[in-house]
Amino acid sequence: MNKAVFFDRDGTINYVNEKYYITKPNDFIINDGVIDSMKLLRDKGYIFIIISNQSGIAKGLYTIVDAEKVHDFLKSELAKNNIEIKEIYYCTHHPDVGGKCLCRKPDSLLIEKSLARFQIDPEQSYFIGDAVRDVEAAEKAGVKGILIKQNENMLPYCQKIP
Repeated sequence: MNKAVFFDRDGTINYVNEKYYITKPNDFIINDGVIDSMKLLRDKGYIFIIISNQSGIAKGLYTIVDAEKVHDFLKSELAKNNIEIKEIYYCTHHPDVGGKCLCRKPDSLLIEKSLARFQIDPEQSYFIGDAVRDVEAAEKAGVKGILIKQNENMLPYCQKIP
């Protein structure tokens, strides 16, 4: 079985401010500590998966193609440091546009898909996010949640992961 660290995207991996919806690679700024945290965790044998709510797609603010361009940019930046993201799962829904779904955090469907697909042991895995819904989703899937502040350097938290 593999062990994994799941990450939220916006506010955890990348910087957000008043421009919450990051729709272009030029607007994507990796937060301080992300690269060092991932190197540390990679060397401890963890694989990485990003789980993100991207409700701006449902709202018509940007497209799946826009999101994929941002994700390709992120993966290429991390690859420069020999960091691989196994998968980026994201929910394109919003409850105000089309109703509820099971893939939007705090629900845990995307985490559960990852656990099965990559043969991940939830008891040895963590989810780092900047919202209570990230921790709730993690706990529903049996993964330990770590709550950080938006845009906070996650390295001190990652140093405590065995």
